[in-house]
Amino acid sequence: MANPFVHVELMTNDVEASKSFYKSIFDWKTEDMPELGYTMIEVGEGTGGGMLKNPMPGAPPSWLPYVHVSDVGATTKRAQELGAKVIKERTEVPGMGFFSILADPQGAVFALWEMKRKK
Repeated sequence: MANPFVHVELMTNDVEASKSFYKSIFDWKTEDMPELGYTMIEVGEGTGGGMLKNPMPGAPPSWLPYVHVSDVGATTKRAQELGAKVIKERTEVPGMGFFSILADPQGAVFALWEMKRKK
């Protein structure tokens, strides 16, 4: 697959309650990363993800899928040319990579992910 989903992120209003629910129903393993305010989700086989406190006050909890691309900046620009709305411009996650968040022309929200290249 050329551009697979590589990460799925839950933005929730109650991280502890969400961890408890998803660990109970799916037996997922979680790892807290307090320095980032983030919890990684390990699902075993398949695409893992993470969860964090919803950064948009008043917004309902939601899942955000990330699609792997080789160049977040170029793909963000191309998506915008095709009618997507940029919600968050290319942003670095130190030591890991880069992402942007977009809404497609119909309003569905997704993110792009580019792994940091090893030197």
